[in-house]
Amino acid sequence: MSANAARTTDVVVVMGVAGTGKTTVGELLARELGVTYAEADAFHPPANVAKMSSGTPLDDADRAPWLDAIGAWAHGREGLGGVVSCSALKRSYRDRLRAAAPGLFFVHLTGDRELIGERMRQRTDHFMPTALLDSQFATLEPLQPDERGAPVRVDADEHTVTARAAEAVRAHAREQSARGAEYAASARA
Repeated sequence: MSANAARTTDVVVVMGVAGTGKTTVGELLARELGVTYAEADAFHPPANVAKMSSGTPLDDADRAPWLDAIGAWAHGREGLGGVVSCSALKRSYRDRLRAAAPGLFFVHLTGDRELIGERMRQRTDHFMPTALLDSQFATLEPLQPDERGAPVRVDADEHTVTARAAEAVRAHAREQSARGAEYAASARA
């Protein structure tokens, strides 16, 4: 944990299409916030990995047990804090995660198709082929105003992106703290 890190009790989902750096930023963000990190890919059953490795996109039925496992992990981290990387491309997926862990905060890593495609072409250690990137962008439903979260551009190095993500999480925590103080003051009045 860095010297200026402030531990959070929020569970943060680092979301976005493949190639945005969810794992790298997620690991760095967890370290910065002083919490546990989980890689969503580790929650996939072997059949899902085989399907994606062959270039076949997952459908919602494939994703359901995966999302439930991530949600269960997040639920177990409530009050302790944690960071998990998860594409969470559709609102319905994020709703499913929130059903298990209502206090989730989403950091949506964003970038244009050209930038993300180039990043994917440079990596060699991942089962998700570049051919599936278009399906990911087609599926993506950005965060809505009523969802707790913030978009973070990935047009910089991983440390800058992580700093942006950490500031978004901290800004949210400050806002929640201020709301809690206002509520407590009004309850005493």
